[in-house]
Amino acid sequence: MSTAGNYETPRPRVERATGVTDGSGNVTFTWPPGAFTAPPVVTLTVQAGDGFRSARISANTAAATTANVQVAAGVTLLGLGVLAVGAPASGVTVHAHAVAP
Repeated sequence: MSTAGNYETPRPRVERATGVTDGSGNVTFTWPPGAFTAPPVVTLTVQAGDGFRSARISANTAAATTANVQVAAGVTLLGLGVLAVGAPASGVTVHAHAVAP
C-alpha cells in the first residue's frame, strides 16, 4: 500500500458579515454556531460618509462580535485642522471579516 501523496494544510475558517449601527453606534455580528472555537480575529471596515469615522471592537467571543462606531467632524482652528469630540454614529454600514485564530 502506497503512502505517497500531498498534504495540504487546512485553511482557517473565514466568515464575513455586514451590519448597520444602531442609535448608540453599535452593531453586533453573530457568527454561525460552531464556526469558531475561540474568539476570532476580526477586521472592520466602515463605508464612507461625512466626518471622520472610527470603529473599534467592544466585545468579541466565539459566538458574536460587537463593534462601536464614532464620528467626528473636522474643525479648523487658527488655521490648524483638528477633530471635534466623537459622537455615536448611527446608520453606518460596517463590514466584518472574522478568521479563526
